[in-house]
Amino acid sequence: MPSSSTVLQNKVLAPKMKVLAVSQPGPDSQLQLEEAPLPSLLDGQLLIEVQAAGVNRADLMQRRGLYPPQPGESPILGLEVSGVVVAVQNSELEHWLGKSVMALVPGGGYAQYVKVLASHCMLVPDGWSWQQAAAMPEVFLTAYQLLFSLGHLQAGQRVLLHAGASGVGTAAIQLALARGAEVAVTVGSDEKAEFCRSLGVSCAISYRSEDFVLRIQQHWPDGAQLILDPVAGDYIAKNARILAMDAKVVVYALMAGRHAELDLAPWFRKRAQLICTTLRNRSDHYKSKLVASLWQDFSADFSQGRIQPVLHQVVPWTDAEQAHRWLTENKTMGKVVLQIKDSASTPPLV
Repeated sequence: MPSSSTVLQNKVLAPKMKVLAVSQPGPDSQLQLEEAPLPSLLDGQLLIEVQAAGVNRADLMQRRGLYPPQPGESPILGLEVSGVVVAVQNSELEHWLGKSVMALVPGGGYAQYVKVLASHCMLVPDGWSWQQAAAMPEVFLTAYQLLFSLGHLQAGQRVLLHAGASGVGTAAIQLALARGAEVAVTVGSDEKAEFCRSLGVSCAISYRSEDFVLRIQQHWPDGAQLILDPVAGDYIAKNARILAMDAKVVVYALMAGRHAELDLAPWFRKRAQLICTTLRNRSDHYKSKLVASLWQDFSADFSQGRIQPVLHQVVPWTDAEQAHRWLTENKTMGKVVLQIKDSASTPPLV
């Protein structure tokens, strides 16, 4: 529970909280509600009373034992939350008390309370619901990192997004279009393709019904200058066939597997870069800079409603198994969010 030096909002916190824990990690894992101690705050941290938590593929991997938290971090699932700050560790952070925030957390989001560094939090824009706010941090920070920190995307460039209807995909579509890029996507169904067209992409390809390599070669004869790829596997060789000169391919997940045939000749011919990255195992300092950069570049777009998280479904956290099945079966368009606290859907104006 918070230490004696912690500054609390005007409320008494119980020493225990409910969490959604993983039982029997592995292929037969299950989620169940349990009690756990309230997190103890460290220097620079806030305690958030969680309203909602975003669901990510990293949660699916972690419960199978394939994506453990960083040393010293919570083993509880959940990498992004929205909620109210109810305690701070340092008096200089008192201005956060009572604020409605959305936060990137290193774990622990599937719980009634979670601790997080203040520098990993953002204020919830006016008019956003708790569910929208919980759907924002992980996917928009990931998309921002891929597009701009690593991909160095510029206005007028051509970017291909695999899994374009996913949480990261829908975030990347909006960020790229807001900066004047031309966007194409691959998706798993005609319905998802039409959905991505409604977001403004110039080309949406259902890989189940057509060859995305041929379609991109027709759509962009000079190739894609940036490709964001969470698929890997045989997509690595396919990506090589649609590269522009000096293109970058950023791989950020392994949905099709970790092994791929790699013929380096086309990469040399195009002077292309293959970049592999994650966000979760980055340093706290890196994440703090990423949060600050995203907010500096796009806070006006968020606040004025030009960019918003895309919600597929919101379910009570007791139905988290169903939420995880939707992701496993690739049935989502946008984000799935768990409702942790039964409360108003919209944060109070502060």
